[in-house]
Amino acid sequence: MVLLSGPCVIESEENIFKIAHDLEKYHNDASIDFYFKASFDKANRTSLESFRGLGMDEGLRILQKVKDDFGYKIVTDVHESQQVSEVAEVVDMLQIPAFLCRQTDLLVACAKTECKINIKKGQFLSGDAMKYPLLKVLQTRGCSESTYENAQKHGVYLCERGNSFGYGNMVVDMRNLVIMRKFAPVIFDATHSVQMPMAENGKTGGDSSFVPYLASAASAIGVDGFFFETHFDPSVALSDGPNMITLDELEKLIAKIKKIQEIN
Repeated sequence: MVLLSGPCVIESEENIFKIAHDLEKYHNDASIDFYFKASFDKANRTSLESFRGLGMDEGLRILQKVKDDFGYKIVTDVHESQQVSEVAEVVDMLQIPAFLCRQTDLLVACAKTECKINIKKGQFLSGDAMKYPLLKVLQTRGCSESTYENAQKHGVYLCERGNSFGYGNMVVDMRNLVIMRKFAPVIFDATHSVQMPMAENGKTGGDSSFVPYLASAASAIGVDGFFFETHFDPSVALSDGPNMITLDELEKLIAKIKKIQEIN
């Protein structure tokens, strides 16, 4: 099972290391392919007043330190094609934000690196439509077909994170997990799937109580991995707190997912 987990954004070096330390059990678990996730910049925050992160230079320095001290593989977002080459020197997986999943220059720049790539499905796209962003990456890497085997060989994942439902809610169509898995390994992002855009006066809200239910359903259907944003105290997190789960909740949920996978 692939597991991408960590805080939404790099708030401080102290907080990052506190969270990274508590995730070490997953790195040491032979049944899990673990990637530590944190963003150096959240370029798509709703408001100019919202916390974006510490910037690329400081963020990459901290992520490199996490990698050196813990031995973790690292995944982080890139928002612009000119960021990619420098970020790829530090991380093991590049993540394409959902709003940018069709940006050709960004996809191609990522495909030209040796990193794995996680393409988050746009909130406005069907699962079937994601074969085209995938194909942009595969063609850049020398493949002409969007197939599960080709995507797996080239380390490309598609990530389900729900679709816009009206103006302020998200809904997960579980059929998309089946559809996308026909042509790529699939990561299920349970925490962003419970977002409520613009629910908190210029900030994205959410309801993390639904995370275990959605993750359990995805596990029963069958996916290749999971994405969970986590924090020692989501109530004080500077980004996406309402949809994050605590480190203790994550431990219980991973145990539950494993039991469901054993049944499958």
